[in-house]
Amino acid sequence: MTKDIAVIGGGIAGTVTALALHRAGFTARIFEAHDRDDDERGAFVTVAVNGLRALRELDLDPAELLTAGFPTTRNELLGAAGQLLADVPLGGPTSDGLSTTTIRRADLYRALRDKARAENIPISYGKRLHTLTAAEAQFEDGSTATADLFVGADGLHSRTRKALDPEAPAPRYLGLLNAGGFTARPVASVPPPGVMRMAFGRRAFFGWAGAPDGSVWWFANPFRRTPAEPGEFTPAGWHAHLLELFAGDPFPAREIIAASGAALGPWNTWDVPRLPVWRSDHIVLVGDAAHAVSPSSGQGASMAIEDAVVLGRCLGSESDVAGALWSYEKIRRPRVEKVVAYGKRSGSTKAAGPLGARLRDAMMPLVMRMLYRKGNPQGWILDHSLS
Repeated sequence: MTKDIAVIGGGIAGTVTALALHRAGFTARIFEAHDRDDDERGAFVTVAVNGLRALRELDLDPAELLTAGFPTTRNELLGAAGQLLADVPLGGPTSDGLSTTTIRRADLYRALRDKARAENIPISYGKRLHTLTAAEAQFEDGSTATADLFVGADGLHSRTRKALDPEAPAPRYLGLLNAGGFTARPVASVPPPGVMRMAFGRRAFFGWAGAPDGSVWWFANPFRRTPAEPGEFTPAGWHAHLLELFAGDPFPAREIIAASGAALGPWNTWDVPRLPVWRSDHIVLVGDAAHAVSPSSGQGASMAIEDAVVLGRCLGSESDVAGALWSYEKIRRPRVEKVVAYGKRSGSTKAAGPLGARLRDAMMPLVMRMLYRKGNPQGWILDHSLS
C-alpha cells in the first residue's frame, strides 16, 4: 500500500483529508495554492451536526476546532411580506452534545491548519497546480512534487479534476450571486441566540444571525441570470448595489448591510452535476472537486469532512490503492449526489418570479407542516453516521 500522499488544496477538504490520512498511517503533505494566512476567501461557513460527528471519527474535538463559532440550530424562514413561513431545525443539540455551528471561514481554516502543524503535516503555500500526471505535480511557481497518490481537494474549479478527466463537466451556474458580511455597529433586529433567520426578498434572498459578541453575521443571494465578471463591482459599488436590492423589503437587510464595514463578494454560486470520473489508480477527488454542492444545502463543509474520513478509512483498511479508492467512491457517491440534488432544489426557491413567490409563500407553511409531521425530513442528512 502506498504511503506517500500529496493533497492538492489546503482548505477544509484538503486539511481534514491530510489529518485523516495521517491517522491512518500515511505520510500526507498539503500543497495550498494561496499564500500563507490568505484565508478571507469567504465570510462564514456552517458545519452541520453530521460534519461535526465526522470530525469526532478522527478524534478531533468540534468544540475545540470551532470555538470561535456559535450554534445555529434553527432556521426561521420569512416570506416576501415578512410573515413567518417556517421554523425548522438545522441540527442539535444532539444527545451527544453536538450543535450545527456557524464560524468564520478564516477561523476554521486556521484551527484546522494549526491541528495539522501540531501533527507535523507539512503545508506548502503558493503552490497552485499547473499540470498533474500519475507520478508528478507541477506548480505554477515551477516547483514539482512526486507522490504515490494525489488527492484533489482544490475546490470548485479543480485543476486536479481536469487532469483526471479532461472531459469532466464544467461547474453549473445556479442563477444566484453570494455576498456576506459582519456588522460593525449595533443594529435593532437581532435574531435570538441559535437562530439563523432567512427571508425571501423581491430581488434577493437574505440571511442573518446574531453572534455572541453582539454583531450580526449575514449573507445575501441576489438573483442573476449570468455570473458576475471579475472586477465588475468595486467594493463601494457592491455595497451600494446590495442596499438597492433590498429597498422596500420588510426585513432589516438594509439596516444590517449599512451597519457593516464592508460587503464581501460577489461570488458566483455553482454546483457540479454528476461527475463521471472521481478516481484513477493514482488520483482521487474529495470535497468540491468531486461534488460541489449549492450553498443552499448548508452541507458543503460537512460533505468534505465526511469524504476525508471515508477516504482515510478505506485507504487504511484495504490492501491496495485501487480497491480502496473504489470503495471510497462506492460509499460516497450515492450520498453526495443526493445532497447535490437537494441543494439545487433548495436554491431554486430563492429565485422565484412574482407569481412563483406568491405561490411559494402561500403553500410553504402547509408543505412544511406535512413534511415535518413524521419527523425531520432532513434527518437522512443530519443524522448520518460514518461509524
